[in-house]
Amino acid sequence: MGACALYAWGLLAVSGAVLEAEDGGTDSSPPRPCRTADWWERHQQGSEIVDYKVTYVPLGFVCETSDGGSYDSGDVPGYVNPAVLGLALTAAGGAIGAGYASELRARAEIRKSKAG
Repeated sequence: MGACALYAWGLLAVSGAVLEAEDGGTDSSPPRPCRTADWWERHQQGSEIVDYKVTYVPLGFVCETSDGGSYDSGDVPGYVNPAVLGLALTAAGGAIGAGYASELRARAEIRKSKAG
């Protein structure tokens, strides 16, 4: 449940970045989410922002440059992806542990009924 809620929070951040990137107008190129602290230096070195893509695992808004590189815009908070992974692994471990405990109880019941 926590992993799903946190993933939804990250999706909300990505959706906001996409909405901002798709907003047309005089100030729409390069996309605003791609204007990180060092984008102007990249521009002066001849590396233009040509496109963007959204990644879902891990969540991110990735800006692609003319020289074939890419970088994450940082719109998704840094804690989201590691926390989602940790919570998902915890949930999977809990489900596996619950199944294992249930199996042990069932086997104990069978042994008990055969013995008695």
